[in-house]
Amino acid sequence: MIRFHRLTKRYGTLTAVDDLTLEVRPGEVYALLGPNGAGKTTALRCLATLLTPTSGSASVFGADAVRDPLEVRRRIGFIAASMGLYERLTARELVAYFGNLQGLEGEQLDARVEELVTLFGIESFADRRCGRLSTGQRQRVSLARALVHDPPALILDEPTLGLDVLSGQTIYDFIVRERARGKCILFSTHQLQEVELLADRVGVLRGGELVAEGTPDDLVARTGAPNLARAFLALVTGPEQGGAA
Repeated sequence: MIRFHRLTKRYGTLTAVDDLTLEVRPGEVYALLGPNGAGKTTALRCLATLLTPTSGSASVFGADAVRDPLEVRRRIGFIAASMGLYERLTARELVAYFGNLQGLEGEQLDARVEELVTLFGIESFADRRCGRLSTGQRQRVSLARALVHDPPALILDEPTLGLDVLSGQTIYDFIVRERARGKCILFSTHQLQEVELLADRVGVLRGGELVAEGTPDDLVARTGAPNLARAFLALVTGPEQGGAA
């Protein structure tokens, strides 16, 4: 289970995430929505041990992101739109490198790398350096890298940003497949179509605060909006700005 408990992150006088509490269960896809600057990426980076919260906690299956960051990293696969691949390594070398960091070696590592190369359709560019790959190809390699140790939880920060339709479909298929395997999946996005296709539950952030949570249908019903897009606009603008929430 992924859990945030009263997590707050401040930068000086700016509060990026404010008293965030939510849970994501095994076999569930939870979408985190919000406008730019709402705190989505900050919250995910605190969970992924890349940022230290000011107060509160984030944990993955009982491992605390501050007290036990190495164990959290063993339990998560983290994917961001800015993939940060090592450009001088080939796709196959990069996946193997991260598998080795996670304790895989020898025949077990080789078999796992080849399994992922096939699973994500990397065969045709597996031996090409990452610096020469297209955006869609790089994202497939990033998926394989994040999944090499088969973690129970996945954190995806706008995973389809900048991808074409076919590459985006690879991400969708990946999420559906991993949910069916019982993975705990938390992702942020600006694409409401992705939410309607994939999310079991949704959390809406506004100004760092969780202002609404529920299924997509719950949010539509709560706001009286005709669809999820209108419901989202009502929730993030708020009544003080003329929203219907």
